[in-house]
Amino acid sequence: MSLNAEPAFWEAANRNLTRYGPSFEKVIIERAEGSFVYDADGTRILDFTSGQMSAVLGHGHPDIVAAVTEQMGKVAHLFSGMLSRPVVSLAARLAELAPGLERVQLLTTGAEANEAALRMAKLVTGKFEIVAFAQSWHGMTGAAASATYSAGRKGYGPATAGSFAIPAPNSYRPRFTHEDGTLDWQSELDDAFALVDQQSTGNLAAFIAEPILSSGGILELPTGYLAALKRKCEERGMLLILDEAQTGIGRTGDMFAFQQDGVTPDILTLSKTLGAGLPLAAVMTTAAIEQQAFERGYLFYTTHASDPLPAAVGLKVLDVVERDGLVEQAAARGALLKQGLQSLQQRFECIGDVRGRGLLLGLEIVADRHRKTPGFELGARIMDEAMARGMSMNIVKLPGMGGVFRIAPPLTVSEDEIALGLMILSASIDASVTATG
Repeated sequence: MSLNAEPAFWEAANRNLTRYGPSFEKVIIERAEGSFVYDADGTRILDFTSGQMSAVLGHGHPDIVAAVTEQMGKVAHLFSGMLSRPVVSLAARLAELAPGLERVQLLTTGAEANEAALRMAKLVTGKFEIVAFAQSWHGMTGAAASATYSAGRKGYGPATAGSFAIPAPNSYRPRFTHEDGTLDWQSELDDAFALVDQQSTGNLAAFIAEPILSSGGILELPTGYLAALKRKCEERGMLLILDEAQTGIGRTGDMFAFQQDGVTPDILTLSKTLGAGLPLAAVMTTAAIEQQAFERGYLFYTTHASDPLPAAVGLKVLDVVERDGLVEQAAARGALLKQGLQSLQQRFECIGDVRGRGLLLGLEIVADRHRKTPGFELGARIMDEAMARGMSMNIVKLPGMGGVFRIAPPLTVSEDEIALGLMILSASIDASVTATG
C-alpha cells in the first residue's frame, strides 16, 4: 500500500484541518530539494509553482539553510521597537535596488504589506477611496481583501467603503480594440477612469496594481500602461501602489517588473519572493511620503515587524540572486520555457494563449480556439494528469476566461528541468485530449 494512503494521517487531516481554499492534493509531502518536492513514497514531483509562487531559489537552498541556522543562533525575534543589523542592512540593500524608494518597513506577508501600504496612502492623501483591477489579488485581510476582486468577495459582508474596480487589460480577450483587432488599452483605461470619476466622492487615495496579475490569469500590463496609469493617478492626487509579491526579486527578468516600463511607484510592496519561501514582506516608499506619514502619526505596529531572522534570510536571497546572476538567468530560462510552451501551442488546439514574462508565464486552456471558449474541465484534467506524472501546476478559473495555468518555477531551474516540465505537460495534454475524444 502507498504510504500516501496512510489512514491515520488523512483521518486527522479531515477531522482537524479547516478547509481554506482548494482541495488538498492526495499526497503527503515529506521533503523538498531544489525544483522538486518528494512524497511519502519517495516520488519526485517537479514544482512548477515554486511552492506558493515564493521559493525563487528552489527548496532547501544551502545558503538559506545556513543563514537561518546562523541567525537562529543569534537572535530570531525582538520587541518591534528594537533594531538589529539584518533589518537595517536589508532596508539599505532594497533602497539601493529601487532608487527613489529609500524608506522601508519590513513585515511578514503580502497581505500585511498591502494593508500597510493602503493605510499609509489614506493617511498621506487624507482620502479613503481605493481602485484596483477587477481580476486582482492583494490578500485576504481587511483593506487588502476589499481590493481583491478575483475571488472571495461573496458572503463576508460589506467591503471597505470606497472600493472601486476597473477591468485589467487583456490582450488575448480585448474589450476595446483598434481597427486591426488588437487591444486598445488606452481607450479602455480612459473609459474605466471616466466611470471611476463618476462614482468617486472626490476622495481617491490610491490605485493598487500588480504589474502582472497572477491570480487574475497572468495578465501582463502592456508596455506604456503603467506610465499612463501613473498619469491618471497624478491627475487625481492619488498614489500608485505596485504589488510585486510575485513579480519582484528577478522573476520577470528584471529585479522589479516596474523597471521595464521606467515607472517608479509611490509605494512598492514585496513579499513571497523576498523571503524565498519564508514569511518576509516589505513596504517601500519615498522619503517625502514617509515624512508626511510620520508627521500624521502613521501607525502599523505588528508582532513580527522588523524581525531579525527573516531579514537575514532576505539579505541572503539578494546575495544569491546577485552572485549567481539569477535575474539574467530568469530572463534566459523564461525565454526557453516560453518558446517550449509556444511549440506546444502549435501542436495542441486547446492552448489558446501563452503569455507572461521571465519565469512567470501563463497558459490559457480553451475548448475552442477560434471562439476562445473557456476550457475549465479540460484544464482540470490536464492538471490532475500532470500531478500523476510527477509535476505540480496551478490553474486559475475566472469568469470570461479559460483555465489559466500559472507556471513559475524557481529562478534556479535548470534547462533539463524545463525540458522535463515541457515533456510532462505535453504528455498530460495529449492524454487529457485523447480521453475527451
